[in-house]
Amino acid sequence: MNCFSLLLALSLHIGLEGNYSNVHPHVRCDINNNTIAGAYYNSEENISFYVGKKIPMYNVELEVGLVTGYSGADIVPMLRVKKGNWFLSPAYEITSNNVGLVFGYEFKL
Repeated sequence: MNCFSLLLALSLHIGLEGNYSNVHPHVRCDINNNTIAGAYYNSEENISFYVGKKIPMYNVELEVGLVTGYSGADIVPMLRVKKGNWFLSPAYEITSNNVGLVFGYEFKL
């Protein structure tokens, strides 16, 4: 059984001041239907590696874990709420102490 998927996410950054990438190629491995690991081209134009868990909640799926590749820290928390192919994630800009959202759509290639 092959756990790998090749995906592409398109995102919109809401309430943030920076200029961010909106296209995110992504490779993911789903293990036992609840553990996830992968790498993607992040909004800051770096490669991020992550590991986490998928948690079904009501009619959405919550992804929680740890991720690399963002400014300000070597490893940061990861949180993403998914409904089908749509997702929503919190975002934080260290330079301006600003909080925003990343809204996006991700699909398999």
